[in-house]
Amino acid sequence: MTRKINGLRVAAAVVGISALALTACTGPAATPNATGGGATGAPSAPITMGTTDKVTLLDPAGSYDNGSFMVMNQIYPFLLNSMPGSAEPKNDIAESAEFTSPTEYTVKLKADLKWANGHVLDSKDVKNSFDRQVKIADPSGPSSLLGNLESIETPDATTVVFKLKSGNDQTWPQILTSPVGPIVDDEVFPADKIVSDDEIVAAKAFAGQYTIESYAKNSLVSFKAFDGYKGMLGAPANTAANIKYYADSNNLKLDVQQGNIDVAWRSLSPTDVDSLSKESKVKVHKGPGGELRYIVFNFDIMPFGAKTSDADPAKSLAVRQAAANLVDREAIANDVYKGTYLPVYSYVPQGFTGAIEPLKDLYGQDGGPSLDKAKAVLEAAGVTTPVDLKLQYNPDHYGPNSGDEYAKIKAQLETGGLFKVDLQSTEWVTYQKSRVTDYPAYQLGWFPDYSDADNFLTPFFAKDNFLGNKYDNPAVDKLINDQRVETDPAKRTAMLEEIQTKVAGDLSTLPLLQGAQVAVAGADVTGVEKTLDASFKFRLGVLAK
Repeated sequence: MTRKINGLRVAAAVVGISALALTACTGPAATPNATGGGATGAPSAPITMGTTDKVTLLDPAGSYDNGSFMVMNQIYPFLLNSMPGSAEPKNDIAESAEFTSPTEYTVKLKADLKWANGHVLDSKDVKNSFDRQVKIADPSGPSSLLGNLESIETPDATTVVFKLKSGNDQTWPQILTSPVGPIVDDEVFPADKIVSDDEIVAAKAFAGQYTIESYAKNSLVSFKAFDGYKGMLGAPANTAANIKYYADSNNLKLDVQQGNIDVAWRSLSPTDVDSLSKESKVKVHKGPGGELRYIVFNFDIMPFGAKTSDADPAKSLAVRQAAANLVDREAIANDVYKGTYLPVYSYVPQGFTGAIEPLKDLYGQDGGPSLDKAKAVLEAAGVTTPVDLKLQYNPDHYGPNSGDEYAKIKAQLETGGLFKVDLQSTEWVTYQKSRVTDYPAYQLGWFPDYSDADNFLTPFFAKDNFLGNKYDNPAVDKLINDQRVETDPAKRTAMLEEIQTKVAGDLSTLPLLQGAQVAVAGADVTGVEKTLDASFKFRLGVLAK
């Protein structure tokens, strides 16, 4: 695990930019306890965090996004989790967790665990939590992370045995800390369908650091510390917390300035962050990150896709290659994001073990665009120009600059008359559901679930991947499965590099920018740095004022 954590810290140094949080001047702070999750002495006052992120669903089987996972991290227990400031998996509600054979991972639960509603929390809950992920396989959920899971056995109420398809899975402990890992109450969450947010809140199906006391979706969520929590994080530093949701980042900025919120995490514009950092009532906190921003191509409905009237795989590939030759990442990074993002030519962010830059060698010219290469690839495939391309982006989930980003991409693709781009936007709640079926090409961003290069490959390029874009390369799928269980670091790194080279040739996605986690808020709130470190989880429970 140390190698992976160090790799992430190198990533932050290489990028040269960092996650930002602004915290407001309020009252005296409590002192974090030895676990890093709670506080000694009197609990601090309630913390209010602001965000423009949206919650899709509170059911872990039906959502795979930052806004939803932010809430899940506060209310659900995990078998394994990570301490603030670390990405290393540790026992959460597990008493012990280890490989008892190459293909068996055995977890012993802590004794006398209960849900906030009084239900017993035992091995049946754990089995149901993962089995339903696989059974439901929601296209907007994280079930693709469980590709190596064969079955689950529960010999008794406190023992869970995960049987894996391939042995020595180097990523399995990390996966249990990821968005597929929240444990849910089997008396509330059925095996075969998604549960609504209102049903979850009404059933008090919580056993994390907090319960939800009131819930107005994507308006205000109020939390209360759960005294039955027995996980690794300990009692939270504050007895209550709130998440306030903003439709407009300008209003988020205003509430930071006026001290109406304590912490804002995602997303202010680079200009707003720079402006706020100069004010006396705010403080900027920095931490590492591994965000990627990219375009996804749907292999069924993109130009010349498999389900179009003029389907042609060679022409479809040529369209993707032409786009890769035309994009100017430097212009996007500098003109739109003022250097808070950097150009990326890899499917794994620079600084992670195994990251290479195959896109720089294959497309464009010395990292920049090349109109000549774009023309040549289309002509060679017999593609008539301009190519009509519907391109979708989201205006609220990835920050206020997405409109400027995709306006610039549209202009770049239309250079030389090779493309005619129909640029459209949709708000996140609809976007998250429609992207799989309705969008030929569209914007996505990726915030890693765990600190390993695998998390930038398996969810995107394995068969039946999270993107649902019908990409399927058996050679890539085999390499993905093989690297996961390779115990020799050098051999595993070579496999990771080969995967990136192969998918760069296929271009099912087109990476554009590498950035960082971005948190924003207000000044003497303590604990912010711990929420911005290598675990990629923003924890209300470490914040105090």
